[in-house]
Amino acid sequence: MKQITLKAPFAVNGKGLHTGKIINAEFNPAPDNFGYKFQRTDLEGEPIIEALAENVLSTTRGTVIAKGDVSVSTSEHALAALYAAGIDNCLIKIDGPEMPILDGSAKEFCEKIAQTGLVEQKAEKDFYIVKQKIEVRDEETGASIVVLPDDDLSIDVMVNFDSPVLANQYACLENVENFPEEVASSRTFVFVREIEPLVKGNLIKGGDLDNAVVIYDSPMPQEELDRLADLMGVQRKNVSEFGFIQDKPLIVDNEPARHKLMDVMGDLALIGRPLKGKVIATRPGHFINTTFAKKIRKEIKRQDIQAPIYNPNAEPIMDNNRIRELLPHRYPMLLVDKIIEKGENYIVGVKNITANEPFFPGHFPQEPVLPGVLQIEAMAQTGGLLVLGTVDEPERYSTYFMKIDNVKFRQKVVPGDTLIFHISFMTELRRGCAVMKGYAFVGEKIVSECEFMAQIIKNK
Repeated sequence: MKQITLKAPFAVNGKGLHTGKIINAEFNPAPDNFGYKFQRTDLEGEPIIEALAENVLSTTRGTVIAKGDVSVSTSEHALAALYAAGIDNCLIKIDGPEMPILDGSAKEFCEKIAQTGLVEQKAEKDFYIVKQKIEVRDEETGASIVVLPDDDLSIDVMVNFDSPVLANQYACLENVENFPEEVASSRTFVFVREIEPLVKGNLIKGGDLDNAVVIYDSPMPQEELDRLADLMGVQRKNVSEFGFIQDKPLIVDNEPARHKLMDVMGDLALIGRPLKGKVIATRPGHFINTTFAKKIRKEIKRQDIQAPIYNPNAEPIMDNNRIRELLPHRYPMLLVDKIIEKGENYIVGVKNITANEPFFPGHFPQEPVLPGVLQIEAMAQTGGLLVLGTVDEPERYSTYFMKIDNVKFRQKVVPGDTLIFHISFMTELRRGCAVMKGYAFVGEKIVSECEFMAQIIKNK
């Protein structure tokens, strides 16, 4: 799958939830591998902040990302809309310290994206694929996020508030394509008992009944409730009447749970890659959401690329017979057993290492180790099959090494290991020359990597 960006810019404007100021936000197309970034056009130098989990500064009533002393708050609704739409690259220019709250949901963002349209880019999508259970917990609050392997992204959310009005609720999104219809219209919500502390914290200056669902569920003196009603600009309510305080009714009974799902989606966007996995969030909030995103970001930074998924039962794209038709190598120098995946710009190959390899008696008799140079040769052969895929009649061409750079060996490869090679183009093919990046994996770990140049030449 290719990366996606907007077909054209679009803009929204409205009050900031916490500052109360009118803020303009412009969403712009961005180049391949750009990701999501915010640009503060109201500040000198128009600084840019990457929307990544390691840049999270605060999670109080919204996700705040920062770089140095420059920050953007309430980013989650806009990011949720972008993430759900499959957009990989977008530059958001804003003239204030927070995104406009609009009606407290992601509805307008989704509508603008649909009206503007999307465009496919050249680079491949770089998914983060969940291969085993990942879990984060907050023992203090009971919040947790568990993510299980799955073919696509889906989210289940369970909320539990100690409230006679807002009891246990559940929301699920099985297909991300349904986000605009099922989730996007869900508004943020707040309890009346939370309003006073938020006001004293210099927050929610732009909050009103047009952009939030307000819940009265805890008894208080009539005078206090009247004062808060006046503060919110709503009709006074009898202290004995618990319920929702807003002009617009709930769009669905579980609107608060759906909004929590939206927040999870927006905070997942801070991973920096589209996720493939089933997310189960219990009592989620921005803190636990971003804690999970930070955990994945650490894994991404530790290892730039995930190991390809290898199913030995799947039919290979190229078996050994087809490989021998394309490559001139023969025993003992044919070092690719099969090709299991191939795209326009990458290829994945397999080499099974056995104790019968001819080099093990000399390297080394008491401790057989696959020579590093043969790992590089195997990557080059796999890369040669990628290059041959760019020409007609590939049987009439051969590829030759021209240069090797940035070689790293990370751990030993021994009999019984299965090497998985991931080779991708670093540049476009020019004058028959290809620059490629190669990784060799055993299991989930990179064992070696290198950059190399090869040239394709027609056989005489």
